[in-house]
Amino acid sequence: MTGTAAAWAQRLLGDAAITGGSLYLQVAGTRLRIEANRAAMLDLLARYFAHVAVAPGDADMTVRIVDGAPPELDVAFIDWRREPGKSGRKDSYVDLADGRLVRKVRTGMVFLQSETWRVAAGPCLRYDNQVINFINAQFMNRLQQQGWLICHAAGLVRDGAALAIAGLSGGGKSTLMLQLLEDPAVNYLTNDRLFVRPHDGQVDATGIPKLPRVNPGTIVHNPRLRSLIPDPRRAELLAMPGDALWALEEKHDVLIDLHYGAGRIADWARLAAFAVLNWQRGGGQPVRVERVDLQARDDLLGAIMKSPGPFYQYADGRLFADTMPLDGAAYRRVLRDVPIFEISGSVDFAAAARQLETSEWWCYA
Repeated sequence: MTGTAAAWAQRLLGDAAITGGSLYLQVAGTRLRIEANRAAMLDLLARYFAHVAVAPGDADMTVRIVDGAPPELDVAFIDWRREPGKSGRKDSYVDLADGRLVRKVRTGMVFLQSETWRVAAGPCLRYDNQVINFINAQFMNRLQQQGWLICHAAGLVRDGAALAIAGLSGGGKSTLMLQLLEDPAVNYLTNDRLFVRPHDGQVDATGIPKLPRVNPGTIVHNPRLRSLIPDPRRAELLAMPGDALWALEEKHDVLIDLHYGAGRIADWARLAAFAVLNWQRGGGQPVRVERVDLQARDDLLGAIMKSPGPFYQYADGRLFADTMPLDGAAYRRVLRDVPIFEISGSVDFAAAARQLETSEWWCYA
């Protein structure tokens, strides 16, 4: 153990002057207050979280954001073990007497997570996505403490029924989701953090206010997203070999209300079906959407399950450890009666969308 959360909070906050304004967000009954030392930070977050912003009032917790240089801390951080299929160093951490410090290896951003202190410190404006993720982690904690299971999946809603789309990172979840959003009857639920819970004989699905993040390979082929990339850069990207463009990591946020219209974000729905991407680029086979038995497919279950991550804090104050196994049996129980579709063959977003529409997934709820 290395000190207390209160002591580290004071060190990270230092003499930063928190601006007079605050931003209030509410998700699934949990109200969060955001404070920052830069008005520009609050402005950026207000735009991103506009669909869950609420009037000032009592809050369940507060997140404080200090934009500045990466903190220099005299503690020995431990690398957080990555999930299967992922490599490289991403997060490191130090456990405290009553909380945890998490450092992002690439950016130097530092976060304090505890029951009473939640602080983000470092170049927050430059790496605003990491701040957004930390804010969303607080909503994720509350949902999981209330019995929701976290899934590595996107979510869409039509006629009160939700379709979840899972798959390994980079497999095209967000691109397929945006393809399905071309139907004006379909609304957005969440990007890649879907939560499920049994309720009244069915399974409810909800998400966090995390907008889609897509790479250039998705943007250049979607006319709605043209404004995200300047035309000269677009021409460069279109000239790249297909495999290189597919693999290019250069994330852009998609503001649903701007690109797809107001009122296209849902809060929750009954989970009607789960689609799992298990396709290959250049496989030479037509895309197939087939119903499968999840109970016999550990490979597909692995694509659905998601680690709570280094910020997850149980209701009793304990913090999740990277050595804790995920409870596959719990996922099987919750999803036992939910239709599961495997999408295989060659990558073809338009064909997959057509077959999912033909299956009328929204009718399963």
